[in-house]
Amino acid sequence: MGQAVVVLKKGEGRTLKSGGMWVYDNEIASVTGSYDDGDMVIVRDFDGYPMGRGFINRHSKIRIRLMTRDVNQMIDREFLKRRLKNAWDYRKKVTDTGSCRIVFGEADFLPGLVVDKFSDVLVVQVTAFGMDRMKTEVVSILKEILSDDGILIRGVYERSDGKYRDQEGLERVKDFIGDPFDTDVQIIENGVKYTVDVKNGQKTGFFLDQKYNRAAIQRLCRDASVLDCFTHTGSFALNAGIAGAAEVMGVDASELAVEQARENARLNGLQERVHFQCADVFDLLPKLEAENKKYDVVILDPPAFTKSRNSVKQAMKGYREINMRGMKLVKDGGFLATCSCSHFMTYELFTEMIHQAARSVHKRLRQVEYRTQAPDHPILWSADESYYLKFYIFQICDEK
Repeated sequence: MGQAVVVLKKGEGRTLKSGGMWVYDNEIASVTGSYDDGDMVIVRDFDGYPMGRGFINRHSKIRIRLMTRDVNQMIDREFLKRRLKNAWDYRKKVTDTGSCRIVFGEADFLPGLVVDKFSDVLVVQVTAFGMDRMKTEVVSILKEILSDDGILIRGVYERSDGKYRDQEGLERVKDFIGDPFDTDVQIIENGVKYTVDVKNGQKTGFFLDQKYNRAAIQRLCRDASVLDCFTHTGSFALNAGIAGAAEVMGVDASELAVEQARENARLNGLQERVHFQCADVFDLLPKLEAENKKYDVVILDPPAFTKSRNSVKQAMKGYREINMRGMKLVKDGGFLATCSCSHFMTYELFTEMIHQAARSVHKRLRQVEYRTQAPDHPILWSADESYYLKFYIFQICDEK
């Protein structure tokens, strides 16, 4: 049992008290006892009331990430197995588990850990020091849990290679956990085949969070002309193609992503109708507008334009510009699918931005539906950071 005890300042710990799992450096009054970064510590309120047990890291502004509310709970293999089994059992109820996110950090009460399953391969991403110490055991337990359901994992790859590792005082890691294997993994989602490059693709190789949003655009795309902006490896474009779109153009600034998208189109026999172009969307949309191009469906799935509160204002301009241009490229009565994957671009801000964009280009919006991330990325109501994806489908009507 960790002996160090962290005491909060009076009036602090608001995140913990509302059900969250983080203690920030400026909320701590004192730490008594010896510890190393990554060790488990007991957290108490200013009056001694037990708040829970979590791992500490002096390098991080998020000084402690809580693992349990029970100060007497050992964080051992049995504890981890219970948490991981709960996470897997939840996925079996709510999603297609062929490929899915098995662990979504704090939303699965396993802070600093993300695990994606692509067919028979796991991709692990660790964002916190204490969890980094447990990753080998976590992988071993998960393989055991999946094996009990007849799923044999042929390989595990770690993609802990983002800037967040620097803030935790950790080295960036991109390597196999266990034996090497072919890192091009074929998956099927919504009836579409993809080759996922878990070694060199963005984040963990593929964006599973849009699974059911991609399915939602299928019914709009039969016989349609479709423009898919920020296509990455072609997922929305291919969903449009498989639904019977007449012609689809996917656009991305990454040549590697576009090559993978073309390969995915060939994999599905869609290369005659689904095409891809390497271009900067901000440069391309004005050109298409100047050429008087119009589409039945336009999809905007940009990367997060803001990763902090400080850059939200600037991000609003970027989102507004692509949405204004996207709306102008939709035929009267056609459809726009638009989204933001930034936690800091809140639902309220995103909705207001779309209002502004529509007013600026004299379009009327008829909301078809509003969606968030797939349920294998659950939104924990006491952890705001777990709610990040906002996805609208609108019918775009000219003002008459």
